[in-house]
Amino acid sequence: MDRVEVIASVAGDLHATEQAIDAAITQATALVQSMIGARAALSLSPVAATASQAKAMETIAQLGAAREAIVACHAEMQKDHRRLGWGTFAVGPVRKPDDWLDPKPREETRGLRAVG
Repeated sequence: MDRVEVIASVAGDLHATEQAIDAAITQATALVQSMIGARAALSLSPVAATASQAKAMETIAQLGAAREAIVACHAEMQKDHRRLGWGTFAVGPVRKPDDWLDPKPREETRGLRAVG
């Protein structure tokens, strides 16, 4: 494999990992919604299944932490890539914010403004 193929493979795996974490967050939140809906449909007390629901919500929080970690990994890999002088490379969505490299100040809005 040449350098471009190796980089493309790693970038593809990174993108797939990011998508997998987002999919896991989506599925876990659907589980919590299902649990709440089932409890309501079965006319169970809000006290019922609180421990299992809390564990599911804990999972969502941990998946959120995993998402932050993989985004940080992405940023570090991007820095390494540029430090090694390999230029620009993108897999997945091409329009990627570079907030971690060149933070842009947010525009401040003052008061209300008319919207067409």
